[in-house]
Amino acid sequence: MKSGSELKERVVAQALSEGFVACRVCRPWDVPEVPDRLSAFLEAGYHGQMAWMAERTHWRGDPSALWPEARSVIMLAESYTPEHDPTEVLSHPERGAISVYAQNKDYHDLVKKRLKRLARWLIAEAGGAVKVFVDTAPVPEKALGQASGLGWQGKHTNLVSREWGNWAFLGSVFTTLDIPLDIAEVDHCGSCRACLDACPTDAFPAAYQLDARRCISYLTIEHKGPVDEELRGLLGNRIYGCDDCLAACPWNKFALAASDIRYAARDDLAAPSLDDLARLDDAGFRAKLSGSPIKRIGRDRFVRNVLYAIGNSGLAALKPTAMALLNDADPTVADAARWAVKQLP
Repeated sequence: MKSGSELKERVVAQALSEGFVACRVCRPWDVPEVPDRLSAFLEAGYHGQMAWMAERTHWRGDPSALWPEARSVIMLAESYTPEHDPTEVLSHPERGAISVYAQNKDYHDLVKKRLKRLARWLIAEAGGAVKVFVDTAPVPEKALGQASGLGWQGKHTNLVSREWGNWAFLGSVFTTLDIPLDIAEVDHCGSCRACLDACPTDAFPAAYQLDARRCISYLTIEHKGPVDEELRGLLGNRIYGCDDCLAACPWNKFALAASDIRYAARDDLAAPSLDDLARLDDAGFRAKLSGSPIKRIGRDRFVRNVLYAIGNSGLAALKPTAMALLNDADPTVADAARWAVKQLP
């Protein structure tokens, strides 16, 4: 029987061999601050249309309630650091800006496969039972990440590390095994407010607080229907997500290269033509975005975003493209087309 410390060393080594850049351990109940934070977030209405965040709050606020038998949470980070400057495309109004994480394969699939391999290895090595999670379950991954020592929740509310910056996906392996703990990380943001100042829509009411209703990632991905006109002009050419606050973080000087080539930007998604994207019908959208996380928002919401970007481009050459969608079958797309036409010379 291996000692706890020996097992811990082997777990970390195995995680790194799978492609994760960091591996730390905490207990499921090591995040007592989460319920109050979640309650305040929901009471302020910062979740917008994301009604699912107000559901199963007993699990979302207390990971130990999600699976009471679990004794340890193995928290893992997988780097997806871009090879290019993700903000450079913002100076090309005829092109669409897609968040770095969505420029190739869906990370949920890639990370979950690694987590499952690590979990199977752990069972074979030490027994016990396991469950793996990556972003799709009511698990407060960022809070657990801080409790485990993986990083800390920065002023932009994302996890930041002095070892790998903030370009990383998080995953967790819950297990019934008792694995030695790591020390929780402390805040290293100091007086820096680079991420807050970088936000185009002023989506941070205060440091460490995010009002999703003003966040471009929320508006272009989660928000259904027309976006408020006061915000459309602030979207620029961002058509799926936003990386401005992440890209601004000074701790990215320590960012580690992505370990999986499937996170590298596809040539046709790094800076795609708005004109080409606006012409996609449903079949064309699904064919182009097969295997991409973008696919889940559907053609109509995506083309809505593209039309807002066209309206913000100031390019008369794109006006006929918007005009062609004035009578689109989807009323939100048609509304976006009318708005875009009005903005263009």
